[in-house]
Amino acid sequence: MENAQSGGAKAMRRTAVVAALALGPALAGAQVSLVTVVEMAQRNSSAVKLAEADVRKAQAGLSESKDVLIPSVDVSTGLPIFPEVGFTGTPPSIWTANVQALIFGVPQERYIHAARLGVEAAVTNLRDADQQVTLDASTAYIELDAVNQELAAARQQQDDAGKLVQIEEQRVEAGVEPLSALLQAKLKAAQIKLNELHLESRASSLSKQLASLTGLPDGSIIPDHSSIPEIPQISGDTPADDAMGESSAELEARSKQQVAKGDEEISYLPQLAFGAQYLRYTTLLNNVNEYFNPNHPFPANNFSSGISIQVPIFNMFNRAKAKASAADALRATVEAEEAAHQHQAQIATLSSSLRELATEAEIASLKEQIAEQNVKTVAVEMESGNGAGTGPGAPPQLSPEAEELAHIDERQKYEDALEAGLQLSETRLRLMRALGHMQDWLNELHGK
Repeated sequence: MENAQSGGAKAMRRTAVVAALALGPALAGAQVSLVTVVEMAQRNSSAVKLAEADVRKAQAGLSESKDVLIPSVDVSTGLPIFPEVGFTGTPPSIWTANVQALIFGVPQERYIHAARLGVEAAVTNLRDADQQVTLDASTAYIELDAVNQELAAARQQQDDAGKLVQIEEQRVEAGVEPLSALLQAKLKAAQIKLNELHLESRASSLSKQLASLTGLPDGSIIPDHSSIPEIPQISGDTPADDAMGESSAELEARSKQQVAKGDEEISYLPQLAFGAQYLRYTTLLNNVNEYFNPNHPFPANNFSSGISIQVPIFNMFNRAKAKASAADALRATVEAEEAAHQHQAQIATLSSSLRELATEAEIASLKEQIAEQNVKTVAVEMESGNGAGTGPGAPPQLSPEAEELAHIDERQKYEDALEAGLQLSETRLRLMRALGHMQDWLNELHGK
């Protein structure tokens, strides 16, 4: 009961967020959780909607292939415009009812099996589309969150670089430093500014991507860092999800193989069909009774039924159709095999990259920690001196710009660590997607 109430509360909060953001760009951006963004992207995705339409179409195709075995009933009626004269050869019926159904046919069983496989392929494709949207929304959201943190650090760098330029200007005017030192400081400030512009452009692009995914106004989504769960540890040795099953390409190939077999068998296997007909004859507007014995006038009620056996002898159309179906099946099989090979290559590539990125992230984190300690060391030495004295051979006292350079370096190492962690997170998510474990990620999101 508590879980249901909690789920209902979360749904109400998400609805409130969506309603507030949907009012338009005039409203300031609001923090939106990752799970809300993912759910909105799934509902808004054109790929998911198209996949859902394909599922409905495949289900209708399955019903169509099975309904051949269900008797169909149709009724027709009509009267001649002018009175008929003479014997026309057509029964003068006022209305007719027909019942038809296929009783048994091996090719039809093939078509039904093919249609079932087509439904499975469509459902699998829908699941893949849903997982791809989850991946796209998650990576864009996590990247925007990391870029925003990098941007904040870059702006701190810009402040430190501005102070560094001021210090160097004063030292150059005092003749303590050469002009080249000032130019170096200005160059560093310009480089930091360029990095800040790149980050702003990147953040803007990611904001537009999230707006396109969710259907919300551009700039209305501010990532909530606390809503991002830890990405599960995964590697290339992690087995694929058992629920993943066959890919949509493999199922589609098997479906076309069944169609090809059915088209081939229809050229030489007989089929049984049932038929029945009722005709209500009339002598209105015709003189048909003149052609019958007066003691046995044309009957009004007429009924016939029977089972027909269709035995194929020679049909070039069916043979040509079977060849075309076989070619389609062969092509689909080769494409499925190629897709499977590419999938395995993708898993291998992601696994290799994951090991490298994990090491790079560890190195970047260590460099950040060293830079933090360096900032603390510089701050202490600026306050109390380096403790080495002023005698010959003693290291020189730190100059004021050393502190600003240490801060700038620490912020740069912090940005590098964020970027390394981002690449590691994105690669883990892509590997989870390739191994069919995106449901594990969705469970993490809903449990956050």
